[in-house]
Amino acid sequence: MYVIFEGIDTTGKSTQIELFKQHHDSIITLKEPGNTKLGETLRDLILNSEHSLAFNTELFLFLADRAQNFAENIAGKDHDIILSDRGMISGIAYALANNQDLKMDFLIALNQFALGGNLPDAVVFFHTNRDLIVARLEEKEHDNIEQRGIDYLLKVQDLMEAVLSKLPVRVLKVDAQQTREKIYQEIEEFIYDTSA
Repeated sequence: MYVIFEGIDTTGKSTQIELFKQHHDSIITLKEPGNTKLGETLRDLILNSEHSLAFNTELFLFLADRAQNFAENIAGKDHDIILSDRGMISGIAYALANNQDLKMDFLIALNQFALGGNLPDAVVFFHTNRDLIVARLEEKEHDNIEQRGIDYLLKVQDLMEAVLSKLPVRVLKVDAQQTREKIYQEIEEFIYDTSA
């Protein structure tokens, strides 16, 4: 079962992935971009490039990473529980935020092509608000995407919700303001109920 943990930066996705790694030895955990040799190079180009990337360049780098990651780490592992820190929902939402001429259906089709015609089995969506973003961004160094600002991140969050509303996948929406223990419990119940 392939489950994506989605949400904008600072919502606690990575923290929850780490908790699942600690509690479940059999779970496979991934992070996009960058789960393959190719992906590590692409991640560095996307997030830390000194040069501004053209929009189409950034989009296709994310898609290339997603395709390689699926081929190497997800395809054929239907009996495993695979948790991914980010995935196609982020890819589509960020692309729409950066280019309003794009159509959501077109981006869904591109991402589904990158996933070999597949979709995730389920999505855990971490929802946040302005105050929480401000508080958490103060605690960390910003990458190129975070430097685009809080309004940009909130717009991306709205677009993620819009994408999720169009996909035939199970979704758990969690309030990122809750304690990490409460969030973990909600997600664990959702994942194991989904996989039953």
